[in-house]
Amino acid sequence: MIPRRPLLKGTDMDIKYLSLDLETKSSVDITKAGAYKYAESPDFDILLFGVSVNGGPVAVYDLACGDTVPDEIVAALSDDAVTKWAYNAAFERVCLSIWLQRNYPQYFRSYSIPEDPVHRYLDPSAWKCTMVWAAYNGLPLSLDKVGAVLGFEEQKLKEGKELIRFFCTPSRTAGRKWNLPEHAPEKWDLFKKYNQRDVEVEMQIQNRLRNYPVPDFVWDEYHLDQEINDRGIMIDPTVVEQAIRIDEVTKTDLMEKLQKRTGLENPNSVVQMKEYLAENGMEVDSLGKKEVTAMIKTAPEDLAEVLSLRLQLAKSSVRKYQAMQNAVCGDGRCHGMFQFYGANHSGRWAGRLIQLQNLPQNHMDDLEQARDLIKAGDYEMLDMLYDSVPGVLSELIRTAFVPRLGYKFIVSDFSAIEARVLSHLAGEKWRAEVFRTGGDIYCASAEQMFHVPVQKHGVNGHLRQKAKSPNSPSATAAAPVL
Repeated sequence: MIPRRPLLKGTDMDIKYLSLDLETKSSVDITKAGAYKYAESPDFDILLFGVSVNGGPVAVYDLACGDTVPDEIVAALSDDAVTKWAYNAAFERVCLSIWLQRNYPQYFRSYSIPEDPVHRYLDPSAWKCTMVWAAYNGLPLSLDKVGAVLGFEEQKLKEGKELIRFFCTPSRTAGRKWNLPEHAPEKWDLFKKYNQRDVEVEMQIQNRLRNYPVPDFVWDEYHLDQEINDRGIMIDPTVVEQAIRIDEVTKTDLMEKLQKRTGLENPNSVVQMKEYLAENGMEVDSLGKKEVTAMIKTAPEDLAEVLSLRLQLAKSSVRKYQAMQNAVCGDGRCHGMFQFYGANHSGRWAGRLIQLQNLPQNHMDDLEQARDLIKAGDYEMLDMLYDSVPGVLSELIRTAFVPRLGYKFIVSDFSAIEARVLSHLAGEKWRAEVFRTGGDIYCASAEQMFHVPVQKHGVNGHLRQKAKSPNSPSATAAAPVL
């Protein structure tokens, strides 16, 4: 452990906790690639370092203009005995991990997970997130909205988004890559106030919620969540690259087939396709996936084929592969796939970037053969063997994730776990009985709601879908009054 030293030389003041906020720059789009790849970019850097020590006044270190962070604070970042607080602390922790390695390797100390590759990130067990604290109490996830709900006199500065676009992303001004402080001194001064205010608002949230603490077991879950995100998930780059390439070839081929069959300049146009169908005796209100799928069953053979081709053209399965390509880091893994307490009413994890919680299932008998063809980039064979190449790409999304050598993935799921637990907590015995006897909770709920028998794929089956929303945890969870 790095020894702790007094914050100020000649005093006995130790650093017990820090409240942090960073303003950073990177040419990587964080919304598409996530914080890990954002911080990994060679041009990533910290511009402003806002910090409060032990609840004291906020200091803003202007690193872009030559300020340096005191060694005592730098050392505290790797000291597990010092608690680090931040709003959306995962961002600060990941960014500081990279920054320390590049600028203060003598202070950087990572942690390790048993039987896992060496990590490059600060130990999350020494970090706590004010956003998690707010979410645990049913408050919004954004800092400005939390401040508004709690009625703070000093709110997050609204100019922040524009300032971030100006200083933190590549410049749109011809002749320079970045907008620097000297290019807009007044904006830079406001940016420093913005950085300071963010730390102050975070500290106000902690103070306001002090009587509504987060239990230790929830913090333990948060730290586990951070370890999972740090570990990431490995992808097969060849499968991803070839899937994207094959999708491009497929879309070109489908477009040419549709143009030939319909005579339309752009068969992907909703207006043009509706006009074409109307001219051929089929008036349609919508060309959505569900509507087109239903129309194919009753349409004349020639129109059904056109609709089927259009449905394939509109299939968006390749977006998952593109998300993988955007998010994969230098270690071949995608990190930051989950957000802890992303659903703040229920505490449920939310998927981010690739959305691992929403992957298409695969039901192909010859999955391995199809994967080999994708990996080899053999579009002609795929087109010959399968009715829908986009359908194959969709079913193969899960196979783009690969375990380390000598390991394997185990896919499992809890059946209606949230509905079961909430039924137990609410004392809804009739619901517990449905689960105990293996019944369909959505059908049973629909019967209670509409007072008619409901069977899946049977009598009144359409009502089953209407019962799904009321069964969602977010439909019944309530936030405490603070």
